[in-house]
Amino acid sequence: MQDNFAFLKRLYNSFDPFRPLPAGDPAYVDCTEVRGDGDILVEVGREILLSNRMTCQLYAGHRGAGKSTELLRLQKHLDEQGCFVVYFAADEEDIDAEDAQYTDILLACTRHLLEALKDSASPNTLLNWLEERWQDLKDLALTEVSLKSLSVEAQISQFAKITANLRAEPSQRQKIREKVNPHTIKLIEALNQFIKDAKQHLPSGYSQLVLIADNLDRIVPIPQEDGRSNHDQIFLDRNEQLKALDCHLIYTVPISLLYSSQAANVANIYGNAQVLPMIMVQTPNNENYQRGINKVTELLQKRLTLIDPSLSIVDMFENREALEILCLMSGGHVRNLLLLMKEAIKYTNSLPIPTRALQRSLSELRNTYRNTVFANEWEALAKVYHSKQIENDQLYRGLLFNRCILEYRYLNEQGGSQVWYDIHPLIKGINEFQDTYNQLYPS
Repeated sequence: MQDNFAFLKRLYNSFDPFRPLPAGDPAYVDCTEVRGDGDILVEVGREILLSNRMTCQLYAGHRGAGKSTELLRLQKHLDEQGCFVVYFAADEEDIDAEDAQYTDILLACTRHLLEALKDSASPNTLLNWLEERWQDLKDLALTEVSLKSLSVEAQISQFAKITANLRAEPSQRQKIREKVNPHTIKLIEALNQFIKDAKQHLPSGYSQLVLIADNLDRIVPIPQEDGRSNHDQIFLDRNEQLKALDCHLIYTVPISLLYSSQAANVANIYGNAQVLPMIMVQTPNNENYQRGINKVTELLQKRLTLIDPSLSIVDMFENREALEILCLMSGGHVRNLLLLMKEAIKYTNSLPIPTRALQRSLSELRNTYRNTVFANEWEALAKVYHSKQIENDQLYRGLLFNRCILEYRYLNEQGGSQVWYDIHPLIKGINEFQDTYNQLYPS
């Protein structure tokens, strides 16, 4: 029994849905062909490598679709091409996704550039900026120390405390912003002087500097009284500052921003944002798409192989039909796929995974989606399922952000990218959805 439990524990942890795969990880599966043929190395990477000027690009997709894994792959690719890449996941140490503003992002970018490049350039310009503000900021950094008495390393550490408190101390957050906001232009000037110096002293073999700010797509949309949102305030109102850093920039953005009334403005400011769609496991005609199902199965198989190369993912279930149900009900959403698999293992005492355990896993996630949808949203979901299209409306954007509506892409016969939408497959089994759909579209 102990050996069986030990194996189930290894199996359970191999399907961790919250760990992005580092570049070159043996569990990685290239899903380009079932995601509309999009490739971040081409669509984002070549823009950087071919451009004679500094670029600022947006990268979007549903949370949990695999953006971080793709960005880490891009980081490795750019590194091999002579780009010094500073990557950070903003919500891990720097911002609170429930309450984030532009100032938080600027301070986070400053901190990570400072920490990554302190050995390549003099940080004096940035530390001078900090020293000028220190009397106002030191209480907010929860310290009484004098900045002048500290070493450069310790001064950088004090800067990090401020950004850490932006995320961890809600009571301090607005106070920090109020102290920093009037001085952001000066901060950008100081940061660019630091970047300029750093680019001239990059380690051997590097000629470009790239900053990737990941997980900004998790910033929760907050509607404003004028009908706009905090997303508009960050990425549109502050676009000049976001683009002002003198290096190549990649920001992840909420997918809902690209389907707002501001979509044309976003494109005019940043160019076409690259989107990572779902893995297509069904066609727009609601038929199973075997190539996509095979890719999803491969995702599971790769992780199983790392535990025991002799095992087949098919043998992990009572029958092949159960495996196909798992693939379809994930909607091609990688995090949901792994989460469903992990939860099914949790309810398993011995292999193969009982179909009953899988159904329990599915019903629990289905209940999560039921609780996510408001009463006035069922009709919109029914319309999307029927038409495979979305409307330019706040209600639909909210459903995109919450992953109740998923985006898919494929190449049409002319080689163009065809975009379509569907509701998450688990929603189809919810009574409220079925009742609404039958009322709108009686058979």
